[in-house]
Amino acid sequence: MPLAHLRSLLAAVALALACTLALPARATDYTDIWWTAGGAESGWGVNFVQNEDVVFATFYVYDTSKQPTWYSSPMYVNASGTSYSGTLYATTGSFFGGPWNPGDVPNPVPPAGTATFTPTSTTTGTLTYIVNNVPGVGSVPVTKNIERSTFRTIILGGNYAGTGLVTLSGCANTSSNGTTLYDIDTTVTQTAGGPLRFDFAYIAGSEVCTMTGTPVQEGQLYRVPSASYSCTVTTGINTTATLYEVKATALGIEGRWTAKINGGCQEDGRFTGLLQ
Repeated sequence: MPLAHLRSLLAAVALALACTLALPARATDYTDIWWTAGGAESGWGVNFVQNEDVVFATFYVYDTSKQPTWYSSPMYVNASGTSYSGTLYATTGSFFGGPWNPGDVPNPVPPAGTATFTPTSTTTGTLTYIVNNVPGVGSVPVTKNIERSTFRTIILGGNYAGTGLVTLSGCANTSSNGTTLYDIDTTVTQTAGGPLRFDFAYIAGSEVCTMTGTPVQEGQLYRVPSASYSCTVTTGINTTATLYEVKATALGIEGRWTAKINGGCQEDGRFTGLLQ
């Protein structure tokens, strides 16, 4: 089947599903390396791996003798979706250089305390944990403001074939309000130390929209807080936008943007693409 026909079929199916099924919106994925805000406590950290509504945390911290100690916590999202909480565990086991003996791990593992992560944005949050029965100390509560740690520059530049979901709201002409699924090919131009440019080519109407600005990398995510935003053909858009939650995936790229555009409309978009 020709690529254009296949893409049209997939877009039609996706749009039909979007119109008929009440699907939950995907939340931010907090999987990343996290540390204290500004790296103020380099050497302390926590790793998050998210699986749907569970964030599994592993801590690298130290005991009263300044020796490494191991804590972990499966933290479950609360009913309002505003925080993740769970039991904190301190596990022990066999020497790493010898054979593993399952009997060296208590079964069940006794709880050591509790942990709660409350996001304050997609890239920052507050981590509170309590460790009980610390020898000579008792219960120790800890609260830290944390953020994603940028370990290495992630490359986004490339050509992508994909789709976008664009929602308009608050338009003076109310008939413009609503959500539309588009075929969008995205070209990302990334310059070391320079701007990040996104060219969104809308396949159906030959519209090309460009967003360009100074990127900020926060762990696995990029944002462009004040990108110039213009379109070439029919819409006459010439404004600024915020790109956020832009992320390189195993197969390509994904991200979001928000902007105030013509006609008083608020435009909120999501895009994804496969690296070509």
